[in-house]
Amino acid sequence: MRKVFVTGSSGFIGYHLSALLLQDGFEVVGFDGMTDYYDVTLKHRRQQALMQHPHFSVTNAMLEDQQALRDAYEGVKPDIVIHLAAQAGVRYSLENPRAYVDANLIGTFNLMELTREYGVEHLLMASTSSVYGANTDMPFRETDKTETPLTLYAATKKATEAMAHSYAHLWHIPTTMFRFFTVYGPFGRPDMALFKFVQATLAGDAIDVYNNGQMARDFTFVSDLVKGIRLLIDAVPPQSDADRSEMPPMDSLSPAAPFRVVNIGNSDKVGLEEFISAMEQSLGIPAKRNYMEMQKGDVPATWADASLLEALTGFRPETPVAEGVRQFVDWYRDYYQV
Repeated sequence: MRKVFVTGSSGFIGYHLSALLLQDGFEVVGFDGMTDYYDVTLKHRRQQALMQHPHFSVTNAMLEDQQALRDAYEGVKPDIVIHLAAQAGVRYSLENPRAYVDANLIGTFNLMELTREYGVEHLLMASTSSVYGANTDMPFRETDKTETPLTLYAATKKATEAMAHSYAHLWHIPTTMFRFFTVYGPFGRPDMALFKFVQATLAGDAIDVYNNGQMARDFTFVSDLVKGIRLLIDAVPPQSDADRSEMPPMDSLSPAAPFRVVNIGNSDKVGLEEFISAMEQSLGIPAKRNYMEMQKGDVPATWADASLLEALTGFRPETPVAEGVRQFVDWYRDYYQV
């Protein structure tokens, strides 16, 4: 049985990914800081669900705690490492920037050091569409420049990509970075738009609609995202030049390392008003709108080119927004009994 070390296993994406890996016959060893960035009860509920499976175990500690991380890692010596843990959120990075440096840079460095020391079949690490920053040419491709991050969150993610490339080159660690595009779905984070919209609308409160609604996102349903990650486990960046010759033409594979970047997105730019309308239809309640200016560090649109993901795995995310929103609303009503 292949062993997978998943950081952030009690987070929104980590929970769904861990459940899928367990279903597919992997042993999953989780590692999660259980921080109070949002309601910790959600994290405990996710973790309790995973603990029902006999091939799941977890350590609750911070990535910055080098000894705790080492103890957990040495205890399993995983075949595959999937690094999802991070301080997330574009807006929170304006309020508490140090949390991003500690978790995203120091924590990631601690983990990469262990993969260097013990070796690993494949290191997969989460990045974000936010690294595309001020780019306006869309859809975003993995080979586009990412030199204009607009928030510290985006900058730390760009930095982890660069750090991972250097380790892949120096220590021959096969590494895949995946860039997420506005993930949503059941058991989602309360700081994300859909969660806040549903919560406010059911309470009869107005929702904050930034840039006067002139926003668009490549909304990616969580089950599609984790399926993409699962399939990428087996798409290991090649070490040898002979293997490189068989790679797809749009590949982001580095010329200097077994390293690539892959977008995981729905390849469908959806307007914010359309997204809100899907929520209203699922709830059967009209939303009150509080139109506001663009927030600092935000971007008006994101849109992924997922051609590389499809070329590597044969899979492309395709859950329609109306269906994904309906599934989230059904989960929310059930979880909060409203």
